[in-house]
This record gives sequence, C-alpha cells and structure tokens, in this order.
Amino acid sequence: MTWFGKRISFRRLADRAIEFASTLAALTAAAIVLLILAFITIEAWPALRDPGPARFVTDRTWFPLSGQFGLLPMLTASVLTTIGAVLLAAPPGIASALWVRYWAPPSLAWFHRRAIAILAGTPSVVFGQWGLVVLAPLIAAWGGSGQSLLTAVIVLALMTLPTIALASDAALGSIDDELVRGGAALGLGRWGIASRVVLPAARSSLLAGILLAAARAVGETMAVLMVAGNVPNFPESLLAPVRTLTANMALEMGYASASHRSILFVSGLLLMVAVAIPYLLATIARPRSDHG
Repeated sequence: MTWFGKRISFRRLADRAIEFASTLAALTAAAIVLLILAFITIEAWPALRDPGPARFVTDRTWFPLSGQFGLLPMLTASVLTTIGAVLLAAPPGIASALWVRYWAPPSLAWFHRRAIAILAGTPSVVFGQWGLVVLAPLIAAWGGSGQSLLTAVIVLALMTLPTIALASDAALGSIDDELVRGGAALGLGRWGIASRVVLPAARSSLLAGILLAAARAVGETMAVLMVAGNVPNFPESLLAPVRTLTANMALEMGYASASHRSILFVSGLLLMVAVAIPYLLATIARPRSDHG
C-alpha cells in the first residue's frame, strides 16, 4: 500500500472513530435523561396513586402536613412568572440584536456582545441578591413587602434577556446577505430592511430562541425563591407574594418524608413537562426555512 493509500485509510479510520464516539455520547446523554425521568416517576408514583392527581388540582392550598396538597397555586405562579418574564425580555432582546447587527459601530458591537455574554453567565443568586436589596424596596413603595410576583417577573426577565439577545443575534446573523442587499437596492433604509426583510425572514429562529429562553426561565429556582415571597397561594395581584414549584422543592425537599416527599417529586415531573414543551415547540419552529 502506498503512502497516499495509508493516509486515506487512516482518515477513514479516524472518521469512523469520531462517528462512534459521537454516537456513544449522544446515546449516553439520552440514557441519562431517561434514567432521571424514570427515577422521578418511581419516586412520584406513591403520590400519583394516593392521594392521586385530582387532589393536586382540587386542594386550594399547600399544607401537606394537614392533608392539603394543592400544587395548582404554585404551578400558576411558575407559569405567570415565566410568561411575564418572556414578554418583558423579548422586545429589548430582539432590539439588542438588531442594534448590534445594523446600527452599532463594530467596536461597540463587540463590547456589547461580550457584556451580554457576561450577563448570561452571571449566577442567579446575584440577580436574586440585587432584586432583594434594590428592587424589592422600590416595589414595596407601591404596596406589600416588595417580595412579590412583579419582583420575580422583573428579576427573571433580566435573567432571560441575555439568552434572547444572544439567540436573536445568531438568528439575524444567519440571514442571507443577498436579502439585505436586495432590500437596500429597493431603496429601503436600515429600519426598513430590519422591519420588512430581516425580521420576517428570521421569525422562526427568533421564536425558537424565545421558546428556549422560556424553558430556562420556568426552571429557575434561586433568584425567584429570594424575591417572590414564597407564599403558596394564588396571586391576587402583581404585588402579592407567590411561590413557584421550583422554590417549593428547594425549600421543602430537605425535610420532607413519606407522601410529602413523593408529592415534591410530582412537582419535578410537572417541571420536566413544563420545560419539555418549549423545547419541543422550538424544535418544531427551527426546521422551517427562514428564507422561504
């Protein structure tokens, strides 16, 4: 065999090794997810049998030691904080990406992207600390203690903003340059190109980024625990204290036992479903062509 033939054989062997390693890693990751799901289901099964799923909806509040197992108030709080945070974070996140792509000078755009990346990597406890010390007293001036649904929504929006901004920047960067040049040839200004060409072309990728940010938001624990007030009741207003499912698990898992512990694992199942839904919707949104 010639030297050239040996080189081709080595490349084929390397390609097969990389393919095998990639396949093994993918199967391992999938197996880990399935094992976690199986573990949570097994732990939650006693509560699913008795008191049963109906009690989680019909019980109006959460006092497990007194036989009250209402998860609906905390599920409602989780959904409201996530939706509110995404609604607040999506417009400035998309606007940030547009500004970086079409208005900012290159040096300032570079700095802005790095600042957003640092913000995305900031620990959630830092956001919670700021919300508790700075934001909560400001909101308390409107009524209540300041630890409320509104405070949680604002803090969670700040945490979600960099994820949406980075995803939107990547979505806008994937747009074909010919579309932008075509808009310019038609006499459109920067805003016209952004609003009439770029945003419609990137809509499915932008939606996927927002949905992925929502999946992250619904699973957030520490910051929300610090600023939401942790009262397991239905929120009567934006200024009312609430408790999310994640905060409830963090607060009570350490001392829960028997049915109490099993119902906390039911909360884990609900959270996995709540996180899976945005990811599935994002997967559905992404395959559609952004340029068609």
